[in-house]
Amino acid sequence: MPGLNKIQYKTDDQTRLMYRFVYVSSAMTAVFGILCLYPLGIYGVVPIAFFAYSILNLCNIAIFKKRGNLKSAAIRSGIISLVVTIAIILYSGGINSPFIFILGVIVLGGYAGARIFGTIYLNAVMLAIVLIYGIGEAHFSLLTNEVPAESEPHFSLISILFAVYLVGGVFGKTLLRAHKALNRSKAEIEIRITEKELLLREVHHRVKNNLQTVSSLLNLQAKRSTNAKIKKLIGSSQNRVISMAMIHEMLYIRNNLSKIEFRPYVKELTDYLINSTDCKSKNIHIQLHIPKVQLCIDTAIPLGLLINEAVTNSLKYGFINNENGQIDITLKRKDAKDAYVLGIKDDGIGFPEDLDFRNTKSLGLKLIHNLARQLRGSVKRNPCLKGTDYQVAFLDIDRQLSPVNESTY
Repeated sequence: MPGLNKIQYKTDDQTRLMYRFVYVSSAMTAVFGILCLYPLGIYGVVPIAFFAYSILNLCNIAIFKKRGNLKSAAIRSGIISLVVTIAIILYSGGINSPFIFILGVIVLGGYAGARIFGTIYLNAVMLAIVLIYGIGEAHFSLLTNEVPAESEPHFSLISILFAVYLVGGVFGKTLLRAHKALNRSKAEIEIRITEKELLLREVHHRVKNNLQTVSSLLNLQAKRSTNAKIKKLIGSSQNRVISMAMIHEMLYIRNNLSKIEFRPYVKELTDYLINSTDCKSKNIHIQLHIPKVQLCIDTAIPLGLLINEAVTNSLKYGFINNENGQIDITLKRKDAKDAYVLGIKDDGIGFPEDLDFRNTKSLGLKLIHNLARQLRGSVKRNPCLKGTDYQVAFLDIDRQLSPVNESTY
């Protein structure tokens, strides 16, 4: 599973970093402990702290190998590093000790392990610096500088080399390797995304072609039939297929493979409906009042079918005795997130007031009701002096984020 692999890779990188940091720092502190004794002539807490750090960190690694808890091992390592570093600083000059730069390395190590560790170590180190400064200002008598004056330049050199090597030789190399691995992963992901986009675009193209093939088969079947009623039913089914094919065609030719520019789609669909019916000889206009908005494909397909049914009903039955007419299609955004209201209004002869489109035998009207339910919305017919006025409230549905129960239509 990709998610588990990613976590495993991250854990492996952190484990390698901890091993490298512990082994390198333990070896260097052991050497520095020996150098403190001879030739620098530093005795007391400082060399003991160096040796103690090496032993405690190696014991920490042994515990980690036995128990396998990376987080606990990282916490123990951070505590050991912080306590030992503070002890060396206090007995090698306090706030003026060159070993104080190692505190910055501890913070960097915390952030390299995890963000929360880095934040904790940052706050702890800042507090420690303030306390070290306060102890120095208070001239605490029990704390003495164990570094002889003649050995101070050499101790400074050791401290600076220690800090620089840990930052560059351990964390720097690890971060550089992680950066290169991240770039490789990014390039691979981009290649995969491009491949998937091409495949998805090809899927939309094939679906569009298949739907157009179905439309052609329906057209051939209609031509072979001598029954006017059957021809009419086949023509309605053909329009529904074409309304879906248009969406896949727009997804294929445009950059966005998941959302539809709704206004151009409705314009293309209504132009097709005007040209495919007997209304070409009539002066019927369709006015669109739709803002620039993108809708998910799972919303656009049922909404396109709904518009197809409503506009087809208006064209076929609303202007039987009229040569002139107008259909207005309006889309407005509601206050709620992803909520819209679609209005489809004509100035034709309209339906009888007592007609309930939810219980009618008309397949087109039943489809309008069921498609509105599929969009988690509702449809109502507003009373008007002339024509028909549908108001459809719906949600822009993205099934990848919010699965819905589809209604059968």
